[in-house]
Amino acid sequence: MPLSQPTVQDASDPDADWTLPAWLYHDPEYFEVEMARVLRPSWQVVCHLNDLPEAGHYRTLDFLGESVVVVRGEDDRVRAFANVCRHRGARVVDGPGGCVRALTCPYHAWSYGLDGALKGVPLGATYPTLDKATMGLMPVELEVWRGFVFVRLEGGGPSVAEMMSPHDDEVAPYRFKELQAIGRVTLRPRTVNWKNVADNYSDGLHIRVAHPGLTRLLGASYGVEAQPWVDKMWGQVGTRASDNPSERLYQHFLPRVDHLPEENQRLWLYFKLWPNVAFDIYPDQIDFMQFIPISPTLTMIREISYALPDERREMKAARYLNWRVNRQVNLEDTDLIQRVQDGMASPSFTVGPLSEHEVCLRNFAGKVRDLIPEARLHQPPAPGWSRRPRPVS
Repeated sequence: MPLSQPTVQDASDPDADWTLPAWLYHDPEYFEVEMARVLRPSWQVVCHLNDLPEAGHYRTLDFLGESVVVVRGEDDRVRAFANVCRHRGARVVDGPGGCVRALTCPYHAWSYGLDGALKGVPLGATYPTLDKATMGLMPVELEVWRGFVFVRLEGGGPSVAEMMSPHDDEVAPYRFKELQAIGRVTLRPRTVNWKNVADNYSDGLHIRVAHPGLTRLLGASYGVEAQPWVDKMWGQVGTRASDNPSERLYQHFLPRVDHLPEENQRLWLYFKLWPNVAFDIYPDQIDFMQFIPISPTLTMIREISYALPDERREMKAARYLNWRVNRQVNLEDTDLIQRVQDGMASPSFTVGPLSEHEVCLRNFAGKVRDLIPEARLHQPPAPGWSRRPRPVS
């Protein structure tokens, strides 16, 4: 199995060879700290620009109790706003997406332009303190990376482009900007901590043990690599016919994709952006998924598939078979992460040793410990620790 060396982990970290402690995966007080220091300042993918084809088209993202709306304006610019009316705090738009001429609150009909500016207020003269120029929808930071629209609730840290820069040349041939959705956003709840989903996604050692289908397809080619902000996993679909019907047919029908280099024709490529956004890149389609924390022991997996227009029968078959193969992988992973979550509830488990090959888990744990020093403790501190003054470094 080709695995990178753990070059991104600080060698001076005394905890570098150990997992994060189990209490971090179910403790309510720690969860609130983690949401504030890790998740709120993180980039979250909302949609693709092609999901917003004309002025007035919008998509929403519910994240950490916030609702963000991304909308294309009359000037063709895409903007992001808090989906919160400036009058009484009501949600302005509903559902995952739609198309509107204006963003009008259903409570008192305050109306905002597609640029977020406050345009209309019924009985406006009766509001003594109203200054329409300063009461537009609150903007949310937005970045478009290769056609995908990202937002973050709080600033700080690198851009998505900077995070992905080590792999920019690898991604370039896939023509991300031309992708079109081939399904709809699905939400799959899992009764586990979000970090267990993220850890499992970047874990290479369990592939041969727990994913017989991936092992039949990818053989010994599966590898992992950790950059400071991105984990990379990959494997080549072999030519030896699998004895599983869906896998064998996928191998047979997967057609040539002329815009991809020869070495990418049968490459399955995965990237996980810090801390909870992942892209599965196949020759036939591109999937994104997020591991959205709901509570210390509940995570919502949000995902959708995209692809370039291709009406070939072989491509349609390959995409369907890809879904069948990965549906089984998802079932296997669902069982695995639940086993880990259940085991972490036992007082018998605190931390576990990390292999030198577990480069992605090492990098992830190190970043969490840097942001939250209490994450080094093998047992939870006394309640109220997060409200005590933090020492000045």
